[in-house]
Amino acid sequence: MWETVTPGSWAELVEALYADSWDAGLRRHRSPYAFRGMVDDWRLETSLSRLAGPTEVLERHLLRNFRKYAHGDVVESDSVWHWLTLAQHHGLPTRLLDWTYSPFVALHFATDDLEAMDTDGVIWMVDIARTHERLPEVLRRTLADEGSLVFTVEMLARLGGGGLARQGGSEAVGGLAELDALGREAPFLLFLEPPSIDQRLVNQFALSSLLPDPGLRLDDWLAGNPELCRRVAVPAALKWEARDKLDQANVTERVLFPGLDGLGRWLRRHYSRRDAPPDRRRRCRGEEE
Repeated sequence: MWETVTPGSWAELVEALYADSWDAGLRRHRSPYAFRGMVDDWRLETSLSRLAGPTEVLERHLLRNFRKYAHGDVVESDSVWHWLTLAQHHGLPTRLLDWTYSPFVALHFATDDLEAMDTDGVIWMVDIARTHERLPEVLRRTLADEGSLVFTVEMLARLGGGGLARQGGSEAVGGLAELDALGREAPFLLFLEPPSIDQRLVNQFALSSLLPDPGLRLDDWLAGNPELCRRVAVPAALKWEARDKLDQANVTERVLFPGLDGLGRWLRRHYSRRDAPPDRRRRCRGEEE
């Protein structure tokens, strides 16, 4: 099973989040991890997998209809990867799971819900570099040719179109069906950096994870590859201190969700009383509930 670290202080929490960040080749601190913060539910479950019904069928229907009705809006490319990231960004249930390069952004999402301040949160850390070492050869070569740690939608789109029709008996990745075929015998985990659709994605330092099976849960996959990840608990006893220090570091809804909605969410939380009971905190959060 994966390692779970439970810090006892703010200093230990920061140290755990920045563990193994030293890159000897670059002689710089460059963490190879992707981070995901969760206020209380420790499962890595996509919005698509939470829907009732067969995920493969639902995914096709959801993406087809999103593409049909959203076609009048701007989209950089007609590839499935652009549509998938755009749909995820706008709330459509997809197989993507949101992550960030920033440990403090992840910590924000582990401490932003005042109703859950009495519950331990968690930050998942997955080693992107080691994870991508286990990709099929055609995908590993693409990353190597680009000198990139993660994929972009353009990189995945270029793998389609017949230019790499067969690679060692496996079809190239032209779409979700091809990706699923590539991982049918040995599922793999892929990290994808979405295009900068708006400032929210930029400020959140966002990336997404992708599995070649819409019904496979990431924590189930990681259970078979526990050396690739660790979990850092955010004890309830540390949440208020972490929250206050993040606010002073300007890691807030105002920055991560630019615009009036993010501003309003930040102010409501910032001026909520710590000693208010949970039901009162719920009312303080405002109309989005």
